Amino acid sequence: MDTIRRTLLRQPPSSSCSVYHRHSVGGAEGNEVGGIELKLDQPESEEELEAEPKGDITALMLRQPLHHRKTVIYLCLSTLIFTTAFLLGYVAFRGSCHYCGVEGEMVPAEDKPGTDHDNQVGGMYLGELRDMLKKYLQDERIESTVRRVSRTTHPSGSSEGTALAAEILATFKDLHMDHTWTDSHYATLQFPSRIQRNSLWMVDSQGEVLEEIPLEDPDSYCAYSAIGTATGGVVYVNYGRQEDFDWLRSAGVSVVGCVVVMRVGGGVSYAEKVLLAQKAGAGGALIYPDPADIPQDPRRLGLNSYTAISEHVHLGSGDPFTPGFPSFNHTQFPPTQSSGLPVIPAQPISANVASKLLSQLTGPVCPRGWQGRLPYVHCVLGRGFTSGDGRRIRMGVYNTMTPVLLNNIFSSLDGRIEPDQYIIMGAQRDAWGPGAVKAGVGTAILLELARTFSTMVQNGFYPRRSLLFVSWDAGDFGNVGATEWLEGYLSMLHLKAVAYFSLDQAVMGDDNLSAYTSPLLLDLMESAIKQVEHPKHTGQTIYSQAEKDGGSWKIIKPLYLNSGAYSFTAFGGVPAMELRFNEDSRPYPFVNTPLDTLGRLQEVLGGRLGVVGRSLGELIGLMVLRLAHDHILPLRITTYSHTALQFSAQLNKHSAELQEKMGMFAPHG
Repeated sequence: MDTIRRTLLRQPPSSSCSVYHRHSVGGAEGNEVGGIELKLDQPESEEELEAEPKGDITALMLRQPLHHRKTVIYLCLSTLIFTTAFLLGYVAFRGSCHYCGVEGEMVPAEDKPGTDHDNQVGGMYLGELRDMLKKYLQDERIESTVRRVSRTTHPSGSSEGTALAAEILATFKDLHMDHTWTDSHYATLQFPSRIQRNSLWMVDSQGEVLEEIPLEDPDSYCAYSAIGTATGGVVYVNYGRQEDFDWLRSAGVSVVGCVVVMRVGGGVSYAEKVLLAQKAGAGGALIYPDPADIPQDPRRLGLNSYTAISEHVHLGSGDPFTPGFPSFNHTQFPPTQSSGLPVIPAQPISANVASKLLSQLTGPVCPRGWQGRLPYVHCVLGRGFTSGDGRRIRMGVYNTMTPVLLNNIFSSLDGRIEPDQYIIMGAQRDAWGPGAVKAGVGTAILLELARTFSTMVQNGFYPRRSLLFVSWDAGDFGNVGATEWLEGYLSMLHLKAVAYFSLDQAVMGDDNLSAYTSPLLLDLMESAIKQVEHPKHTGQTIYSQAEKDGGSWKIIKPLYLNSGAYSFTAFGGVPAMELRFNEDSRPYPFVNTPLDTLGRLQEVLGGRLGVVGRSLGELIGLMVLRLAHDHILPLRITTYSHTALQFSAQLNKHSAELQEKMGMFAPHG
């Protein structure tokens, strides 16, 4: 080895490489096991040196040992493969860029691709898609759609409702969506009887009618109320919350066998109020809007004192006569009904009727905070009347059950990479009254988003995942249409639905935003509100305005039972959200009444329905874009772990009590 090292060191830089020869040592010829001797040969003359080929790979390979030759071959092949792949990738990228011109210049996002730009393959940057969304989203169409939807009352199963469904189906088809279809269900809905109206009477101690108390809004009713009559004394129970009934019990005021009178609101739905009254032993329930909660000055956009507010009283979602099963036609299910159906009659009444009843009560004085603003009423809890003759109230509810064909209308844009993953947007279509807020606004924003995304697809946008737009039927009865569809395809939607966005009652004001949402969508929502301008405060984003008003955290609220998004999360495990703009000072009072018209909504908004609707549409559109565009879904999984830890900490506070109760049921040896 020293000889080799000295020879290499003496080798002139310009000389060619030395040649190595292999000789067997200590073995027979051809014996591979023998020792190896390396002998360094050098050219003996310039002629021999010149005879050596220079720069020839073949000659160089011949000079190398076998394992060196293989190494060089592999390097050459690797270089060739890499070069080929690079060239192919470059060509593919050039073919997929919609916004690269012939010379490589960028075409602005707001310009429609010309004939030189390929519309069949490829994608766009998220920033370009945001600009495109803002360009194509229009506010004029929102107002015109609300006007068309709310021109007349259109409950499920009515001829008006069927005509509106046909219009929406035709609109979807005109938008050149990839697929448009109708999904039908048969459900049992409850309507006021055409033969016998719901009534209220004052009766004497023997049950003889003393007078009939007119229900000033005879078409108002509580869907899925128990049918029949209830007679008894009257007890005022504030909002009918659990804490209200607990206080009455602690004060020794019994509601057993009585007709309870409750205020609208208090953070509980009609269904929860009636269920709690039923558990307390009440025989019937009357629910009225108090001026302290619902503005009732018509001169200042308030509810009339003779108008009642309707709402269903089924504690649940979907058809209560096929709980957990889809209401497909001719499908046989076990003869069962939802445990959330009440067993006592319930009826909405106006403020005038409530004032007539409560002004005649005697009994303990109401606790602080229970006083409303009914005229001529000194707040007492009751059970008896001031006449002292033992008179009572009798209420009669005669609603009828009717099988109705429901039509949910679907339209979709297919995803190009993950077409079996769905981002769903939906809105209720039916309404007991005109339903400008209840059905019109959501339907208008739904159709505008469908039109906008369809136009974007025609101009270069290719969603990674599919977009699904749905107009739901029978929303007024507890989101029946949406829940029946969800129950029918539950196993598929649990795995394939990325998120659901409810557009129901999306605009009830223009002051502040509320987001009733699953925790998984918090990051997505926070990012979107930082990019959308507040509809009432020019130059301010929704996020910045919320920070000025006390913090953006106030926007976030949990999903509630009557929300259009609730069943998707509660039953299907699908992340869901319902967004809503509200008035800061007072609520919109006309929902679920005959007064829910476009004119009144525009009066509340100062004629800016289109602007507010567009802002909310843009907000949802940006979130849908992220979900349809990003390779990895932008969902905050850690929120669930944080919530689970909070629940765990609360349970730990009761660990001793739980262990004691578990010990009571443990087997004794």
